[in-house]
Amino acid sequence: MAILIGDIAPDFEAETTEGHIRFHDYIDGHWAVLFSHPKNFTPVCTTELGATAKLKPEFDKRDVKVLGLSVDKLENHAGWSKDIEETQGVALNFPLISDATGDIARKYEMIHPNADNSMTVRSVFVIGPDKKIKLKLEYPASTGRNFDEIIRVIDSLQLTAKYQVATPVNWKNGEDVIIVPAVSNEDAKEKFPGGWKEIKPYLRIVPQPRA
Repeated sequence: MAILIGDIAPDFEAETTEGHIRFHDYIDGHWAVLFSHPKNFTPVCTTELGATAKLKPEFDKRDVKVLGLSVDKLENHAGWSKDIEETQGVALNFPLISDATGDIARKYEMIHPNADNSMTVRSVFVIGPDKKIKLKLEYPASTGRNFDEIIRVIDSLQLTAKYQVATPVNWKNGEDVIIVPAVSNEDAKEKFPGGWKEIKPYLRIVPQPRA
């Protein structure tokens, strides 16, 4: 059964570099990013974990808890963490889950047998405070992820969860957004008193709302 956007993220218990966690308790009331790594001591993963550690203040600013997952033993994480700090210039500052049995990876369908029978693909799940899946991405093991894009999507998800807007192609935080079709023009006058630009009745552009 595929995990789909809108599904409750499967709960699990795990050992991590920051101690034992129960996933739902750990992320309770927060946004979360869970992302998998094919294996410890692999080059692309090393760069990804370094990049994520550098972006930790940006995730914190958005109230996002970040967790990495590797189908490797916990005792191997310490040595890899040292390599990450040495080569990427930043220490690991978020939990790295040990999933040596592959149980969590199977729950989240991170293992794609036609790609590899044991290692995970590069899966990314963004999970909302309601513990529901808001985004899922999958990359092949050979391709590093764009974490700036993950931040961009979180900005969109948080904005659109609060206001009745959608974000257009290549949108970045601070740019104009779209009033969703479900909002009538009468309701839009109340929600967006500054007005909007109507390109088509279904395509109404408005400055990004601010909290």
